[in-house]
Amino acid sequence: MPKIKLPTKSPHIDMTPMVDLFALLLTFFMLTTTFRPQEAAVIDTPSSVSDKQAPEKNVMTILISKENKIFFNIDNGADTSNHFREKILKRMGEYYKLDFKPQEIIKFGKLASFGLPVQNLQTWIKAAEQKERDLIMEKLKELKKDGIPMDSTDNQLSNWILFARTENPNLQAAIKGDGEADYKVVKKILDILQEKQVNKFNLFTNLEKVNIKTEDIK
Repeated sequence: MPKIKLPTKSPHIDMTPMVDLFALLLTFFMLTTTFRPQEAAVIDTPSSVSDKQAPEKNVMTILISKENKIFFNIDNGADTSNHFREKILKRMGEYYKLDFKPQEIIKFGKLASFGLPVQNLQTWIKAAEQKERDLIMEKLKELKKDGIPMDSTDNQLSNWILFARTENPNLQAAIKGDGEADYKVVKKILDILQEKQVNKFNLFTNLEKVNIKTEDIK
């Protein structure tokens, strides 16, 4: 009696739902992702062997360029609905009697670090794109008016720190200094932080690879 061969069918998986899901996820991430704004200065931090991670939220960062210019940045905290950056700018505007428009305050809340006197901040905020803001910084650099003032007559850095900690008491301080920055400038910043009762801070460094030889292990 001959054997009856049953027709074999190769399994078939309908990938249409997977493609639709992938398209939906891709669209979602494209609409919700926000790119981090470019920093106001390129900082080449010194190397270290510490692998401690700096916090990503509730941080105010003081940046020091190799030209010893001071830049500043604050985030909006873990809950961005608090709009800490906007509140801090309002306080600075009130202190220096500057009329920041509501749309300027909102835009400032979405930007990154800055390094210019508060009196020139409106022009920088109004710039439509990062390239235009960079051009403004270059012009101020030529006029030697870039960097946040921290001299005895107008210590704007001290006021930024004061209002930042007033609006967000959970802020942690971080210093990101170029390896070629003058230590005297760093010391002055440390003095300002201590004046504002900030005695703990993080230092940004590049992680340096360390080779350990067997004879070094005891």
